[in-house]
Amino acid sequence: MNIDKLSKILEALPKYRTKQAKEAIFKNLISDWNKATFLPLNLRQELNEKCPLEIKAEMLVSKKKDSVKAKITLDDGLLVETVLMRHKDGRNTVCVSSQVGCPLGCSFCTTGKMGFKRNLTPMEIVEQVIFFARYLKKGGKKVTNVTFMGMGEPFLNYENVMRSARIINTKEKLNIGARNISISTAGIIEGIEKFAKEGTQINLAISLHAPSNELRSKLMPINRKYHLERLLAAVDAYIKKTKRQVMFEYLLIKNVNDTESCARELARIMKKPLYYVNLILYNSTSGNNFSPSSAEKVKKFKEILKKNKVVFSQRFRFGEDIKAACGQFAGSKN
Repeated sequence: MNIDKLSKILEALPKYRTKQAKEAIFKNLISDWNKATFLPLNLRQELNEKCPLEIKAEMLVSKKKDSVKAKITLDDGLLVETVLMRHKDGRNTVCVSSQVGCPLGCSFCTTGKMGFKRNLTPMEIVEQVIFFARYLKKGGKKVTNVTFMGMGEPFLNYENVMRSARIINTKEKLNIGARNISISTAGIIEGIEKFAKEGTQINLAISLHAPSNELRSKLMPINRKYHLERLLAAVDAYIKKTKRQVMFEYLLIKNVNDTESCARELARIMKKPLYYVNLILYNSTSGNNFSPSSAEKVKKFKEILKKNKVVFSQRFRFGEDIKAACGQFAGSKN
């Protein structure tokens, strides 16, 4: 899919043609300009040639049908992945990537092992949402939520991520409410500071995964630059300015960050107004020795948080059978 030349092609035509074309892409969700029968045939032919709408992708569907993963081939041949999570309450969440690969090298993440290739453009990010919007439309459903929690660090591609989020949110385009959009960062403080000034209702999430600098630096090298004290201070400043809740994502990894001492330390730093912890059971990946925490350890961990009055929830784990952890599908050779 590439609509970079769309404005140029339509600039000499009446303005309503541009409106029609954008409605065809974002509202009607067409994948071929020939389906836009309200446009002249010669224009449809030109648009198919110069602004193709086809999204080349390989898909994996989980056995439970609750998650679908797509590996999208971009115009330059690079691969990026996106996931659809279908919740029991009717929500349909698309998790999008913001970069091809990732420069942060978190030890538990397959994407980090791919290295960094390049930033995605705004439309390459939006394309991921459109892909699943088309998929859901066949069953009479819609995308209700979007999370920037896929491959890459969103705040290292800040301008393109924010432009894509505005396209996703704009009423005339994908029309997904700002409060249903979340952007997750590993802790890029400059990004958090800029985001606080946006005046948007888009949610901020922090990939935390460890309650101490020593452990977090082992798991996430970015912590050596943006240590916990600086990160939490930036979050506090964001909350003070926006009055908005911040979610802290915490992967539960067996015998790594799921101990009772980790739970107590996490409780100590998370007992603040508008802090919210989202516990996520780790999805095993190839190339490392990490595995998900046992049910017994998860139960004890949650008991400690509850006892200390930490606001938290545990996210249902999607797609164990479809390489659902970040980078697993795009990094695979088959």
